Amino acid sequence: MGIVSLSGHLICANQSEADAVVELLPEHIQLTQQEPGCLSFQVTPAQDPWTWIVAEQFTDAQAFEAHQQRVSSSHWGQGTAGIKREYRIEGL
Repeated sequence: MGIVSLSGHLICANQSEADAVVELLPEHIQLTQQEPGCLSFQVTPAQDPWTWIVAEQFTDAQAFEAHQQRVSSSHWGQGTAGIKREYRIEGL
């Protein structure tokens, strides 16, 4: 098993979705960076105000899967569920 990396974009369809990202993102980043196995986690605004660049690295598939499970029931997961994600995952 090796490092699992996720990279891509979070793409909002409207200002309401972008507002939800801005509101929920600080807590999401903080909680993710505290997870066991999180090597790096960055979500940064792109030039388009409704798009964010996402880059994550976890020590292994188990840590990545644990992150995915936690996120699905979190404020972030519920509040951004309908937002388009274009991600590439390597290492699984």
